[in-house]
Amino acid sequence: MMQTTSWRGVALLTLASCLLAGPATAQTAQPCATMRKINIGVSVSPPNVVHTSPYIAKELGIFAKHCVDANIIQFDGGGSPAAKAAASQGSALVSVSDIAVGNGVKVKQIWGLAPRMPQAYAVGPDIKTAADLKGKRLSASGGGVGSFNWAMGREVLKSAGLTPEDAVFLSAATAARMPGLVANQIDAVALHPEDLYLGQQAKPGIHALVQLADLLPNYMFNAYGGSTEWIARERPLMVDAMAALIEANRLIYRDEAKVIPIMVTATGKPKEAVEFARKALIAGCIWSVNEGMTPERTQWTIDNNVESGYVEAARKPTVEQVSDMKLAGEAVEKAGGRVTIGNCKD
Repeated sequence: MMQTTSWRGVALLTLASCLLAGPATAQTAQPCATMRKINIGVSVSPPNVVHTSPYIAKELGIFAKHCVDANIIQFDGGGSPAAKAAASQGSALVSVSDIAVGNGVKVKQIWGLAPRMPQAYAVGPDIKTAADLKGKRLSASGGGVGSFNWAMGREVLKSAGLTPEDAVFLSAATAARMPGLVANQIDAVALHPEDLYLGQQAKPGIHALVQLADLLPNYMFNAYGGSTEWIARERPLMVDAMAALIEANRLIYRDEAKVIPIMVTATGKPKEAVEFARKALIAGCIWSVNEGMTPERTQWTIDNNVESGYVEAARKPTVEQVSDMKLAGEAVEKAGGRVTIGNCKD
């Protein structure tokens, strides 16, 4: 479990950082009349490397700089019942999708943590093409039917002209994804880069059949959001919390020495696997550095989910119903304005 720091300790650390960094950094800090509490969800327990931005923002005092007292909650899948309830009830900011909006849940996305998918669709040694998945056991971890792994398995099957009925989907906890592949309990599963690294160490021959970001380059992967009523009521808090996460994402790109120890502790994964994952995620521009959402990406994802049958055509939501682009833009301004880091601009 991550060690927590007292508010007083965080405040002193933040002040010291401002003094050392000079006027530019000090100008971004706000005088805190009060620390505002908020629950920030992560989609996997324990989190994958891509999900560690909230831990970095908390441990390095970035939330505190924005007068935010963040409590991090882990869920067993972004599509799990607990995560859906937290979003709709306004008890936590979590990953929310256009599917939820289209199915009548009163939630909205406010910032994209990771617009592109970080996972590879990993398979055993005998599977060379998507067509070889016919009759095989595919993962539906993190929520079963309708979960991310279930949806991505369908997409990979579709790329070979196969249907979900051509394979067997097995539900399991998210933590069982990589061990299940190593133990031959499943034949294919979407794995984050650190888990693919560890799987290949444990069982040579496990390999990436396809990178999901290459299979579906316009798919919107992970956007934070919550209940529309809560967002409207606490909009300044939402802006500040997302600004802190934007700063954390930028720090991931820029300061390996600061972020790697926090990532290792949060994920419980070996340092070499975390370092491998960070490099792979940076190379793919997986973490956002600005709003992390575009109308074009959101529209494509809506259209694809309607076509796939996850949302009825008659209930197809608009981009404006799904994403609060203005709030995301305000958070970017709070974080110092738009930046480009390497080739990464989202």
